Amino acid sequence: MAPAVPPVATTSNGAPLPPLGLTTSATAGARGPIVLQDFALLDHLAHFDRERIPERVVHAKGAGAFGYFVATHDTAIKYTNAKLFSSVGKRTPVAVRFSTVGGESGSADTVRDPRGFAIKFYTDEGNWDLVGNNTPIFFIRDPILFPSFIHTQKRLPSTHLKDDNMMWDFFSLRPETLHQQTFLFSDRGIADGYRHMNGYGSHTFTNVNAQGEITYVKYHFKTDQGIRNLPVDEAATLASSDPDYAIRDLYNAIERQDFPTWTLYIQTMTPEQAATESVNAFDVTKVWPHSSYPLQEVGRLVLNRNPKNYFAEVEQLAFSPSHMVPGIEPSPDKMLQGRLFSRYTPLPGRSLGGVVDKFSTADDDNFSQVGDFYRKTLDASARERLTDNIAGSLVNASKPVQARAVANFSKADPDYGQRVQEKLEALEKVKMASQKAKERAAEPLNPPRKVFKAVVG
Repeated sequence: MAPAVPPVATTSNGAPLPPLGLTTSATAGARGPIVLQDFALLDHLAHFDRERIPERVVHAKGAGAFGYFVATHDTAIKYTNAKLFSSVGKRTPVAVRFSTVGGESGSADTVRDPRGFAIKFYTDEGNWDLVGNNTPIFFIRDPILFPSFIHTQKRLPSTHLKDDNMMWDFFSLRPETLHQQTFLFSDRGIADGYRHMNGYGSHTFTNVNAQGEITYVKYHFKTDQGIRNLPVDEAATLASSDPDYAIRDLYNAIERQDFPTWTLYIQTMTPEQAATESVNAFDVTKVWPHSSYPLQEVGRLVLNRNPKNYFAEVEQLAFSPSHMVPGIEPSPDKMLQGRLFSRYTPLPGRSLGGVVDKFSTADDDNFSQVGDFYRKTLDASARERLTDNIAGSLVNASKPVQARAVANFSKADPDYGQRVQEKLEALEKVKMASQKAKERAAEPLNPPRKVFKAVVG
């Protein structure tokens, strides 16, 4: 057996490095200048200058892992001819990236924010990207609003600070955001790491089976670790003591072979049901009632390998909702269409006709499902925490914005609006008292100095 050949360190184009490698530059004499022929130096510096890439405009801070999806039931076969669902026991390799949404790449993992849940399935027919979140709904239903919405989650251009007034101004003017607002400011707004949260495709997708029959489908990945959320005070502490808490939790769990898993369920709706359903099947601000469209188990997602090089394997891992495989297609979901940059060629027999125009959805029912969530899903203590969280943020907005927001909460449930209003009034009193408090005096050794008058302008 031939002896193993030791690995050779090379430049980026594969040429072997000189004897001293990347420890010494080539010079003209011991004390002379660096020479242009030192390709190893030039290659090294050129690579260093270009090794950073622009961060994502959303979902900049994230974590990733690898594993597989296994079909455990034959449920999906009747709806789609996608090969990854074709037989029980079939395994498909996956890459998954979790993320926060609004923060920069150095922000804390424990902020109140939706979480990204993006899966790349390496199927026999090509890659399928299911690019979702940890909530079954989203803030808006029309993609033309997306840039404006995301700008409210970023920094105010004039101050370069996060701005609650800007955020609540948008929320209060667009009542379709109320459903996701209520999710966001509930206990589920701060997930305890990435292992203890669900993932959702959120959008409605079109499944096509071997006979060419179509079914509308929603994808739900339920965590097998159980839902766990962080209390507000604990999240604030972790934001300073361990801002990479969620990344660390995921990595350490996989390293100790405590592999996180999620069970995939689907909801299905026929075109005939969609035509008569009171809820718009393609409105991502709404959920499909489980009583009418129950969850059906399909398979399991398992993550069992950490990246060896995060930058190469995860940071540069690109997802696109337009990456689909045979048997899985877009639907008339407007937000999904916007993320695809729309398919302009309608499929015969599957297109929705109508006059091309801009149709307002301002009169849609934006409140019934929010009221149901508030009254039926949340218990009394959860409603108390929800309204505490909202008031703590909304108090920083202007009075007109506060009034619009409270009016929207009241339309969902009068108690919802009343609680937020009462807590706003209490917080306003605290805020005014705090503003009247004396400023801290300067330290004795560093008294304030005013030796000149500033010029304005």
